[in-house]
Amino acid sequence: MSIGAAIRRVRAHGGQFLLLAMLTLVVSLLISGVPRVVNRLAEQGLREHLAGQPAAMRDLTYSTEPLTAAPGATKLVEAYQRELDTLQAGMPPAVRDAVAQRWYLAESAEQRVTGPHLAAKNLLVHLTLRTMPGVPEASRLTEGRWPEERWGAGQPVQVALNTDVARRLNLSVGSRLNMATGRPGDTTPRLPLTVVGLFEPIDRSDGIWDNLPSALEVVEPPGDAQPFIAVGLVSADALDSQALAGVPLRFSWRYRMGADGIDARKLDQLIDSIEQMKRETPPRRNLVQGLDIPLREFAAALTAARTLLAVIAAGVLATLAGLVALAAALSTRRRREEFTLLRARGGSATAGARRSLAESLLVIPAAAAAGWLLGTLVPGPPGNTWPIAVAAAALLTVVLPMATLVAPVGGPGRRDLIRVRPSARRLTVEVFVLLLAALAAVLLVRRGLTPGDVDPLLVSVPVLLAVAAAVLALRAYPWPLRLVSRLAARTRGSVAFLGTARAGRSVVAAPLVVVVLAIATAAFCAVVATGIEASRDRTASRTVPGDALIRGDRLAPDTGDALERLPGVRVAAPVLDEPAQRPATDAVGTEARMDAATVLLVDGPALARLTRSADVDVTVPAALLAPAGQDGPLPAVVSPAVAADLAEAGLADSAFVTVQGQRYEFRVADRTESFPLLRPTNDRFVILPLQSLPRRDYDPVPTSFLVAGEKLDAEALRRVGDEGQTRYQTGGAVTGRERPRGVEVLTWADVRRQVGEGGANGVLVFGFVAGAAGGTVLGLLAIAFCVLAGARARGQVLSRLRTLGLSRRQWRGLLLVELAPLVGVSVLTGALVGVLLPVLLTPLLGLSAFTSGAPVTVAFEPGLVAGVVVLGAVALGFAVAVETLNNRRLRLGEVLRLGEES
Repeated sequence: MSIGAAIRRVRAHGGQFLLLAMLTLVVSLLISGVPRVVNRLAEQGLREHLAGQPAAMRDLTYSTEPLTAAPGATKLVEAYQRELDTLQAGMPPAVRDAVAQRWYLAESAEQRVTGPHLAAKNLLVHLTLRTMPGVPEASRLTEGRWPEERWGAGQPVQVALNTDVARRLNLSVGSRLNMATGRPGDTTPRLPLTVVGLFEPIDRSDGIWDNLPSALEVVEPPGDAQPFIAVGLVSADALDSQALAGVPLRFSWRYRMGADGIDARKLDQLIDSIEQMKRETPPRRNLVQGLDIPLREFAAALTAARTLLAVIAAGVLATLAGLVALAAALSTRRRREEFTLLRARGGSATAGARRSLAESLLVIPAAAAAGWLLGTLVPGPPGNTWPIAVAAAALLTVVLPMATLVAPVGGPGRRDLIRVRPSARRLTVEVFVLLLAALAAVLLVRRGLTPGDVDPLLVSVPVLLAVAAAVLALRAYPWPLRLVSRLAARTRGSVAFLGTARAGRSVVAAPLVVVVLAIATAAFCAVVATGIEASRDRTASRTVPGDALIRGDRLAPDTGDALERLPGVRVAAPVLDEPAQRPATDAVGTEARMDAATVLLVDGPALARLTRSADVDVTVPAALLAPAGQDGPLPAVVSPAVAADLAEAGLADSAFVTVQGQRYEFRVADRTESFPLLRPTNDRFVILPLQSLPRRDYDPVPTSFLVAGEKLDAEALRRVGDEGQTRYQTGGAVTGRERPRGVEVLTWADVRRQVGEGGANGVLVFGFVAGAAGGTVLGLLAIAFCVLAGARARGQVLSRLRTLGLSRRQWRGLLLVELAPLVGVSVLTGALVGVLLPVLLTPLLGLSAFTSGAPVTVAFEPGLVAGVVVLGAVALGFAVAVETLNNRRLRLGEVLRLGEES
């Protein structure tokens, strides 16, 4: 077969081959470029996820127990510093390559220090001596100098302190201290110290300062008669001398992982390597790490996002495959006379297919290669998708020959009769598709997902269900059109009758299936995205069931009035939280031998007003609305676990719980699985109505306040909360010391933003946007194919009717009536499939990774109905526009004169 002849035929039918080439290019571009986008977004999300973690969650830390120097050993600190390289070299490659920063330190155990400056403020202080290479480069001296490298025996140990630490401890350059040596049985402060320098960090966020206890802060005493704990920096030679004197030293090697060295595509390998390190920790070394926790969280979210993206990609690629098949069928129909003539001149049954294959080989592989190369220009790490691209190019190449091979040869015949019966072969195929879709759906629900990158059953079920729904729609929609046609025949005018009659006789099986696939993909993306957003709203409302939450230690009761006086604040409700309280059997406090539970006290009526004012989806149980002054046990809302324990102990009607040192009697009035203000994992809690507590000498003091309002100023809320906390601490007979930190202010908007940001959310958003936009565009393109499939026949009818006096206005009306059922059925069927698919797939996709563990539920949204109506209107207008443009190109008068179908 001549290549030149094939090239001439491609040029003669350039429009048809251009369409096939563009569709092939898009398919190849998606296969090549989308994985790069996903991998880039995954790496970006991993960086954000790790950056938002505390330092302890990003570090791998090796440490020793307190060690003393062996007799005759010298340079102990320097010798252990060399292990910084040794330990990193022994890490698995995946972990070793991810190390971004590393630090080494040696320190003594904290020991009591004394001195005149400490005694002047009556301070009880314990000090740790530490040496850390790299500190001079990460800080600047504000006064004095750094400790000398060489320390002379009998001389005071030279110490450098952070400026804030020195100020808190009433120390300065030249201050002299005495410290216990730390030798066993020696607690007398006898080691002389002198402060020779004060420093400030250049960057407080530098990882070198993340050791605990920090060298930049004084650790506050946890209770009375407890010491302040501080860190002083000394030279390595000073610590070596202490080690030789028998003072135990502890050594630590800390490695910080950087997201730039972590390949998001190999997270499982990295997590397995960390587990290997935990199993193979070197002797006499302790390994502390928390990196596997955020990595597992991100891996779970990324797996869920990729699974969802695979479902969306399957719908888009199936739609594109359908469009390619439609384009090939349309091309074959246009060239039917050519293939009929070829057979009439003695060509074999496969002569036309061989001719089409030669033409496809000139166009499709080149278009596939161009699409792949364009995809490589997309920024991001490549995916291992070249086998898929090669297979797709091979399949697309043989689509046109296969369409030519199965196409009927001869005249077009009469295919517009409403009573034409489908062939047995078609009925068998349709029944097989329906049974296959039902079987696949049942199997997926019963089996669930299988481990791996892509579950073939999961990605095929949505496509099968959409095709099955399209088959049912094809069989069902002519029947109501018959009734409408009969009713229209009795009315005046011919537009409605002719339009409904032709709509019922149209044969558009394949185009309608493609439209349903495309619209179902877009609707699926919209429904799942809406469900995730609603679940995130519920998660934020669970954490902050109002507009803001001010959380502290104990706040004065009048803080609520002060909050309500702030601009924009409408309601403030007190909350009291008492963690880890064990129920008792009587007022004396006899333990009920039950596990501890969280006790939460809320002002029920105030909380109900606040939730209504803030318009959050929270319902206050009736038991918490009990008025004050009632006799008997307080009505309580408890978790099922606590209710079961109380019932087993016979305490469901009377039990006691401690709240701020006082016991209150309660009874089980209601049960609930969860409640706002409590962690989702908390399954043991008791909730009491704060307004119903009996009067005592000392009323419970709120630990938090909920606020509802508009345009809230977080700084003003924090200021009022700090003032309320200070009033409580200083307003009693016994004054407490100043707290190290103020209240915490959480706004609903901030919590909602945190839930929706970070992690693999970028991949999820990309999938939704690409799926919804791609499904809509491809759906409109499939509708254009539906229109073009019967454009020639409609053109002949319209030409004849125009010669019989049909006006231009009636012509447009006839187009609308004829195309509206087709467009409406395809759009509505696709939308219905897209709405129902999440009901089946959402429990299997693991989308709770994007909602902080809250389950994602699919709910009816009126906006989706409006979106479907708008999409249907746009699709109908697009169909009419395509038909009008096609009729102008064909010149309806020539169609009537020629009277040809091709």
